[in-house]
Amino acid sequence: MPRRTAPRRIPALPLALALALLLLLSLVGGVGLGAAGVGWGEVARFLWAGLTGGTVHAPDAASYTIVWEIRLPRVLLGAVVGAGLAAVGVAVQAMVRNALADPFVLGISSGAAVGANAVILLGAFAGLGVWALSVSAFASALAAMALVYAVARSPHGLTPLRLVLTGTALAYGFEAVTTVMVFGAARGEAARSAMMWLLGSLGGATWARLPLAAVTVAAGWAWLHRRAGALDALALGDETASALGVRPARLRRELFLVTAAVTGTVVAVSGAIGFVGLMVPHVVRMLVGAGHRRVLTVAPPAGAVLLVWADVLSRLLFAPAELPVGVVTAVVGVPAFLLLMRRGGGHAFGGR
Repeated sequence: MPRRTAPRRIPALPLALALALLLLLSLVGGVGLGAAGVGWGEVARFLWAGLTGGTVHAPDAASYTIVWEIRLPRVLLGAVVGAGLAAVGVAVQAMVRNALADPFVLGISSGAAVGANAVILLGAFAGLGVWALSVSAFASALAAMALVYAVARSPHGLTPLRLVLTGTALAYGFEAVTTVMVFGAARGEAARSAMMWLLGSLGGATWARLPLAAVTVAAGWAWLHRRAGALDALALGDETASALGVRPARLRRELFLVTAAVTGTVVAVSGAIGFVGLMVPHVVRMLVGAGHRRVLTVAPPAGAVLLVWADVLSRLLFAPAELPVGVVTAVVGVPAFLLLMRRGGGHAFGGR
């Protein structure tokens, strides 16, 4: 039989740098494209004025607001959320040793939805003003995390099977609570806003929401990158990891806390956006190999580019109406997932 040659891998660092450059161009493209017609020359002028504190003439005030106050924070938040979901997707798949896992398998996003819809539909935490949605979603995500941890924990620590089963079961429970809240909403517009949030949307992006999300994602990525060697060991199984000096139960507990914090933060500002954390790690592994240091170097910029352009499509396809960005990622992600699984022979999905 002919020998099977190993697939050629792309060096991670050059690919990451190329993706960073593509991300920069994507940010500019995301700011320039939209339902409101703003010329590219005006976009460049408004961005320069915003960065340097330059003056904007009164006739240009509306266009400047669109570019600087609406589109720019939106595309930046999209990049942050995409990078966070991709990095956490890598971590969750290593934590539960399941190639089909994504950041939402732990039930945290469903828990965040309960808090977010309490604000949208019931007016909870109204005293917090513009922070009400983010604070409530993040607090309920942490509560969901604590519940999943308490139920899944055993004398042997957090095992992959117990985490997946517990997270899946509780996610159904949280979704049931959210559904009851939506059906019981007195206002149709509130229910529509709730559904937009459940399917993922960056329409509520503001400069105020960006710093916390960016810091949390950056800190989570830095921690995961530093523990990349331990993740490689954990992916080989608990016994092998223990033989290599890694404590699987402790590492899995730390991973759970980091992924919960990052997932809760990004879901609080963008809603539940699927397929980014599932698809991006697989594609990156096919390109650079399975080593977590390489994957964690490339996956965040790849996820950022993907979500920026998914959001652009969500704004343009039915302009001036807007699709939930989670619908776009699902429409792109489902066929791409099936194609990769078929053409990759299962290599990226845990097959031989």
